[in-house]
Amino acid sequence: MRSGLLLSLLVVTMSHAQNYTAQKTAVDGVEVVRLGDAARQTEVSMAPSIGNLAYAMTVKGKNVFWAPFRSLAELKAKPVQAGNPFLAPWANRLDQDAYYANGKKYLLNPELKNWRRDGNQKPIHGLLVFSPAWQVTRLQANRNGAEVTSRLEFWRYPDLMAQFPFAHAIQMTYRLREGALEVETLVENHAREPMPVSIGYHPYFQVHDAPRDQWKVHLAAREQVVLSNLLIPTGERRPVTLPDPVSLESTQLDDVFTNLVRDASGRAEFWVQGASQKVAVIYGPKYAVAVVYAPKGRGFICFEPMAAITNALNLAHAGVYKELQSIPPGGSWRESFWIRPSGF
Repeated sequence: MRSGLLLSLLVVTMSHAQNYTAQKTAVDGVEVVRLGDAARQTEVSMAPSIGNLAYAMTVKGKNVFWAPFRSLAELKAKPVQAGNPFLAPWANRLDQDAYYANGKKYLLNPELKNWRRDGNQKPIHGLLVFSPAWQVTRLQANRNGAEVTSRLEFWRYPDLMAQFPFAHAIQMTYRLREGALEVETLVENHAREPMPVSIGYHPYFQVHDAPRDQWKVHLAAREQVVLSNLLIPTGERRPVTLPDPVSLESTQLDDVFTNLVRDASGRAEFWVQGASQKVAVIYGPKYAVAVVYAPKGRGFICFEPMAAITNALNLAHAGVYKELQSIPPGGSWRESFWIRPSGF
């Protein structure tokens, strides 16, 4: 019944969208949703069953996202971080196999094997990076743009609830309009206690008209979070002293930034630029933290919109981090970030 309704919706969408299109298809046996903007020769492809991952945003045939796999079949068989991964219910690292929420300590169960460790054996990036639990609930295109909304009802999955026992649902919308991609996230708290918000995204970007060491980067931040040798915040912060823009020729980045520089609407804009190609990432107000990752010798840079700093749940409990957001019982949290390519 659902597939029939979706097909009917697709026919209507394709018939009346004019410039914009939204369609559901299959690639290598994997369900794919494609959003198109013909006037700007821009197409976005995402795979709901692989973490609701947007793995391609092509502008005149050039992929703005870094994607090192040769096919979706390869990605499905051997998932790797690429494109626009979603990190929840915690982003980045925890300093132990446990976290605090509302004054209580919750232990992670490694035997469930639904989270992974970093190189220092710390829990990293939550439970949903490659989750197959997303369901497309809306697909449409009209004269104003093309969009797809997917939903993950976290509370339905015992293995997820065992690790993070806050009943909640997540809704993600990819919205393509005027050459920019908006990624909107809605989190609904169905629990009877406040739910801490420590989610984020880890998108990988590239430009094609200059080698990595010639890329210039703008960091829209006033403060840098001091990290330990395990990449865990110490609680200290220092002013950003890097030049603007900073050249990747002499700089590699794996840093956490806060106190972002925002415009009158509360948005902060980071960007990377090659010769003329440029990718800007604009953070909405509730993304208070930016992790920027550009390792030496790799052809990508990550501008990561984060609701909180690394290890926020435990640092907030320790009284070190005061800005942790939470959702009241029955409430919701909603925010967007935007990806805007130019010069392609």
